[in-house]
Amino acid sequence: MKKWLGGSLGALMVSMLAGNAAFAVNDSVGGPKVNQLNLHEPVTSIAAQIEWLHWMMLAICMVIFIAVFAVMFYSIWAHRKSRGAKPASFHESIGVEVAWTVIPFLIVIGMALPATKTVVAMKDTSNADVTVKATGYQWKWGYDYLNGEGEGISFLSNLSTPIEQRNGTEPKGDNYLIEVDNPLVVPVNKKVRVITTANDVIHAWMVPAFGVKQDAIPGFVRDTWFRAEKTGEFRGQCAELCGKDHAFMPIVVKVVSQEDYSKWVEEQKAKLAAQADDPNKTWTADELKTRGEKVFASNCVACHQANGKGVPGTFPALDADPTVLGPKDKQIETLLKGRPGTAMASFAHLSDVEIAAVITYTRNAWSNAGKGQDPVVQPADVKSAR
Repeated sequence: MKKWLGGSLGALMVSMLAGNAAFAVNDSVGGPKVNQLNLHEPVTSIAAQIEWLHWMMLAICMVIFIAVFAVMFYSIWAHRKSRGAKPASFHESIGVEVAWTVIPFLIVIGMALPATKTVVAMKDTSNADVTVKATGYQWKWGYDYLNGEGEGISFLSNLSTPIEQRNGTEPKGDNYLIEVDNPLVVPVNKKVRVITTANDVIHAWMVPAFGVKQDAIPGFVRDTWFRAEKTGEFRGQCAELCGKDHAFMPIVVKVVSQEDYSKWVEEQKAKLAAQADDPNKTWTADELKTRGEKVFASNCVACHQANGKGVPGTFPALDADPTVLGPKDKQIETLLKGRPGTAMASFAHLSDVEIAAVITYTRNAWSNAGKGQDPVVQPADVKSAR
């Protein structure tokens, strides 16, 4: 029995160690490190100043803590009753009043002056080399290059962590939940102004390595800036609780050399020109379904699920849904305007072709195929409904 128990425990320990090795996670490139205790390594002057302020104020607080408790414990020990200590009387002592007013004042001034300098610098978004608008959506980011090299480029940035990792059926990667399909690309050593807003609820654009965190509020425009001093990928997340998939809208900024940035701009403009959709073109059903499956995977699958069954009590199923099987006008209106009072947001930011494609896909997927009205929706239908 002892031999059997010893062998079983040994096998269990070996299997546990092997399992831990299989699921070992390494430092994220540009993101958090394993067992990280300190702030992210700064790559901008603002982030470096914030780190310095953090340690400076922590040191001041530590000195105050040690001094106060040292005096307190010394007073308790050296002036205890058993030693015959007599309490001194200094009621309304001018010296004490001056000391506990002047010393804290000097400490606060010493902390406030460098902090104010950094805060003022954080708010100076003038003379930017590149201006990008970051729009928060439930749950992804949209980027529009407004000024500078790259003006006119726009795209959506979605979480790219596979659904299998999120469901726990596959080992999690080093960049679990902090990886995207389309990162924001900027040139190194250039001042980048980021204008933030939101389409639905309050979000927040945050990249710790840049020392940047700015709320994105519907109907308002806020701005911030950064100047990355080295190339690489740097990761952040939405820092405002924004709904069910708040944890699934990461931010990745790819900082490249000026030469590589110019090449990327040319590639993006060529790609946008090639992908320009003509809403007046008549698309075949197969073309729309193929395009619609990709749009669904990027924008709809998080709520309505890959099988179209939705989340009971939270997000309705699209499989066998009366709106999906009914006249096309109702479903087009739902995507353009959303459903007030529900979690269904407007997807009017998608193009006419994308909306027509995803509607066509849902009307021909799962058990819906061949059952409903208007199985094919053309971009011209969406354009007319706008």
